Amino acid sequence: MTHQAAISLGQSLRVLSEKPDDSAALVAADVPIGSHTDLAALREFAKGCDAVTFDHEHVPTEHIKALEAEGVKIFPGSGALVFAQDKGMMRERLAELGAPVPRWARVSTADEIEAFAAGSWPVVAKATRGGYDGRGVWMVGSREAAEDLVSTGIPLIVEEKVPLRRELAALVARSPFGQVAAYPVVETVQKDGICVEVIAPAPGLDEELALHAQQLAIDLATELGVVGLLAVELFETDAGIVVNELAMRPHNSGHWTIEGARTSQFEQHLRAVLDYPMGSTALAAPVVVMANVLGGEPDGISIDERLHHLFAEVPDARVHLYGKQVRPGRKIGHVTVLGDDLATVRARAVRAAQWLQEGK
Repeated sequence: MTHQAAISLGQSLRVLSEKPDDSAALVAADVPIGSHTDLAALREFAKGCDAVTFDHEHVPTEHIKALEAEGVKIFPGSGALVFAQDKGMMRERLAELGAPVPRWARVSTADEIEAFAAGSWPVVAKATRGGYDGRGVWMVGSREAAEDLVSTGIPLIVEEKVPLRRELAALVARSPFGQVAAYPVVETVQKDGICVEVIAPAPGLDEELALHAQQLAIDLATELGVVGLLAVELFETDAGIVVNELAMRPHNSGHWTIEGARTSQFEQHLRAVLDYPMGSTALAAPVVVMANVLGGEPDGISIDERLHHLFAEVPDARVHLYGKQVRPGRKIGHVTVLGDDLATVRARAVRAAQWLQEGK
């Protein structure tokens, strides 16, 4: 999707891919094969690039620093990206900046987890690095569960379980010049730790709270020195908003922007990385709903047949399939529907995603 945005800007992307049949490798022309954890492969990849950016946070921090020391222009830089890579460092820095965060602590023993819980189970344990779509996060409901988790040797933080009303996301972009652009705050709907829907703008969100969330995201992007996209995942509570996670890249909570905003998050990310002026973040319709397509059972009619029937039933659905190998629960695409009435738009988007996933 970033490649599509680059074409419109007259730019060419070089994509480092682990396998020649990875999604981006299927559409880009310049695709060296190598691992993002291999410094030699990263060095070779970066040769001749005007700028290097990311579509995930898993490139080792020390490798990014090594490339920066060699003069490679990397956005966002290691000094910012580390706060999206390491949840412990993120929590520490957010607390220093006065951002609203859950009560939390670094832990390495069951005793420390039990002391943190202080009898109020469950608590939320998170791997400090890695993990996404529900992986690397555990609801720990007892000392015994804490002992089992600690025995894995995974570096951990624990957080209080937040009494949330719903989850929100505030997406902003920032250029090296310091220009920022904020998208409308959206509601994200999770199932089993995986985002299944994004509703833009977040329905029923108090205008003052929405502005507060946008300003918070802008302030964090500025204070952390982010260049590119910053997605601030939020919990809405009775008392306001709490920061859950940070992502410094085009994010699933912003996929709706391809059709639903005047400038997609993918183009905006490239504009920021290239230090172009930011594009308009205005909505293209009063209501936009994006529904993720998760991998279902491989049996049944082909994806081509599913598309045929889907377009007959929901001709206004905009479908994006990622070319990923299908496995249950994996995000293999998304569907976006625009309109005026939330209930109608949401039902059509969810129905379209369900049909692509289940073939019925």
